[in-house]
Amino acid sequence: MKVKKGMLARRDFVVATVAAGTALLSGCGSSRRGGWEFLSERDARTLKAICDQIIPADDFPSASQAGVVDFIDRQLVRHFRHHRSAYRDGLQRADALSRKLYGGELAVLTPARQLEVVQAIEQENRTFFELVRNHTLDGYYGPPRHGGNRDAVSWRMLGLAEPPVLGRSPSEQKKGPAS
Repeated sequence: MKVKKGMLARRDFVVATVAAGTALLSGCGSSRRGGWEFLSERDARTLKAICDQIIPADDFPSASQAGVVDFIDRQLVRHFRHHRSAYRDGLQRADALSRKLYGGELAVLTPARQLEVVQAIEQENRTFFELVRNHTLDGYYGPPRHGGNRDAVSWRMLGLAEPPVLGRSPSEQKKGPAS
């Protein structure tokens, strides 16, 4: 087939479209702070350390392994928007306390020292600790479609079947949690 002057051949058009789409998508991802919607990488590491002291791993996954940090991050741009300042301030204070007590970020300490810092946070910044504890429990035991309770791990731990999602037919229920 002959291409008119000034027109792109179909193959060139497809290549240009894919390249433009890839550039556009990569630009969108960069605004997500390394994969997070609200949290910075440092904040996510600190929050992970706190959450994993609230629900540590045993025969079942820890809070972070069950997606709790993802849940909290996702909710901080949705339903928990009004808690953003509390998280920013609380996570900075947690790392400052960790540096004061042990000379490093909370996330890099041993689990035993992380526990000591989290216990100190509970005493010194009780409101923030209770907020994180409540959100950790929400994320661990809530519906997987909200970003936590990955693979319904807490429900399996408790021996519960996944409850049906309202508005879905029985055949849709078998497909797994909604996103």
